This record gives sequence, structure tokens and C-alpha cells, in this order.
Amino acid sequence: MKALTYQGPRQISYSDVPDPTLTAPDSAIIRVTATGICGSDLHIYGGHGFTDKTGYSVGHEAVGEIVELGPEVRRLAVGDRVLVAASAGCDRCAKCRVGIVAACERTPLAIDACYGLGGALPGGQAELLAVPHADGNLVRLPEEVSDAAAVVLTDNAPTAWYGARRARIAPGETVVVIGLGPVGLMAIQSAFAMGAARVLGVDLIPERRKQAAELGAEPIEADDPKLAIRDMLDGGADVAIEAVGADATIKLAISAVGHRGRVSVIGVNQNRAYPFHMPLAQVKELEFHIGLCSIQYELPTLLKLTAAGRLRPEAVVTHPLPMSEGPDAYRLFAERADGVSKVVLDPAR
Repeated sequence: MKALTYQGPRQISYSDVPDPTLTAPDSAIIRVTATGICGSDLHIYGGHGFTDKTGYSVGHEAVGEIVELGPEVRRLAVGDRVLVAASAGCDRCAKCRVGIVAACERTPLAIDACYGLGGALPGGQAELLAVPHADGNLVRLPEEVSDAAAVVLTDNAPTAWYGARRARIAPGETVVVIGLGPVGLMAIQSAFAMGAARVLGVDLIPERRKQAAELGAEPIEADDPKLAIRDMLDGGADVAIEAVGADATIKLAISAVGHRGRVSVIGVNQNRAYPFHMPLAQVKELEFHIGLCSIQYELPTLLKLTAAGRLRPEAVVTHPLPMSEGPDAYRLFAERADGVSKVVLDPAR
């Protein structure tokens, strides 16, 4: 079969790789009909991945149709149209049984639980994908949810909803979203769905600010977003959602909220010595939330909202492309060229 494979820094290849086989009696194989490139994939593309290995297939966002099932799969059938949750749980431990796969007791390392990071699970940017513990890691899709929407629901939309939910956005509140990639754009949609009165958007890229405006947000155009937020929101925002993971953007999120404000960080930051402004947090009575999303836990709510038209995950997709153009798609995404926000690839093209 064909797949996109990592061959070294800034080297993604459209390659021939062996077809997957069932990995266990409770596993499944799906024919991938749509697969996305995530911002996390750019870490791998840039040579800052999670392993020194090369030659592995990449990608953790996939939608498709079941073509083969192990004999111990109980809740699914061959032919089902399904979404592959971006990270896999064991479907056995107490945490996974309620959807909290980020705390899986049997697979504690993210590299082993997420597709296409070079660890145990081959990636979803491929014609076929093997899925372990299929009953817990595949979700049957309603007819009303398109493939484009479903790809965003594999990771970006649940992460955004998780951040907004943890921040406890209430009707009438003001929200600042920092970082307007696919996750940030879905955070805007999530905030409005939860009843936010105003949502402000911060990003360095003009095309992304334009997309945010099209979703109803007020983009910050000023060179100093901190001052602009203070001018626009007397006393600061009720909530800030940080979707970048950089020290500077986390600092901005903390400064953007007012007294008793709530900050929710969903961008990945690996700085073990982050200079957290503890006196400011104490004076503000700040609430600070950070964590990793469990896709399976958020999906039941998101699928209902999407099927009902309350959320439009497909709205963040800017570039539907053939998977054969994957190497160029990675370059385009990495360079933020041509107004790119979300790339969705079709393995059949």
C-alpha cells in the first residue's frame, strides 16, 4: 500500500509500505478515506520528533471504513464508517472504560499510544490502518458528519472543546483564544457553543485572523495584543484559551484574563522550568488549567453537536489534497503558505 513516511528532517516520502495485518483478536483494519496533517506532525517534519527512527508512516488523524475485524470485536462490523481517535487506549483499564485514555494504566507513554509518532503504532496517512482494541478506539460516524468534519474530530476539535470545557465557559462571558490554527479556530466555535458573548482571537498570521473573524471572533490586529485586549475588555477577559504552547503565549494568556480569570492551556509546552508568575496569579486569584485531551471522552458530545449543525469542524479545512501530494502538503503547511490552516488528504487520489 501507499503511505506517507518520515525519512529525515523536512523529508516526507510517498512510499510503498507493507499492508497492515490484524495485531490482535480485538483489532481492526480500516481503509482510510481521509487523513489530516496536524500541527504536531510538523514537529516530526522539522526533525524534532519523538524518536530517532526514520521510515515509519506518519499521521494520527484518520477516518475510514472497516475492512477487517478480529473475532473479539463486539461493537463494530465490517463496512462501518468510523473515526479513529488520535490516541489509543487499552479498552481494559478503569480509565479507558470511561474514555480517559490519556491516563491509560497500561500504555503510559504517549509515543506508544498515538499513531504515527514512530513508536508502536504506524500512522494514519496511509491507504490502510491497523487499529488496536477497536471497540474502544474506533467510533461509528453518523451520516450527517462528513469526512472533512470527522478528520477534525479525530483530534483538533476534541482538544479545543476539552480546553473550553475545562475553563468552564459560561453564557455571556468573554474569551480570548491565543493561536488560531485548527485547534484555536475550533476553540472559537466551542466558546460560542458554550454561550460566550464575545471571543477575541490572537495570531501573527493575517489569514488566520481572517478565518477567526469569519467564525464570529474579533481578531486582534494590534502589534501589542496585551494592550489591545485591555482596551477592548475592561478588566480583562473571563477566560483565555492558549493553543500554541510557547512560553510567550502562555504568559500572554495569563495577562489577558482579569480578576478570578481562568486560563486553559492546550498547546504543548515542554519547558520544565517555565517562569510562572506566581505573585500575579495569586493577586488575580487565577485558575490555571493544563492537560492532555482524551479524545474518546469528548467525542459523544461533539458528534451530536456536529450532526445538529451547532459545530462546523469542516469550516477549518482549507486544503483538501490527494495523499500523493503529501510531501508538498507538508511543505505548504510548515511554511504557512497559501492561507493554509488545515490540510486533509485523500489516500485514493
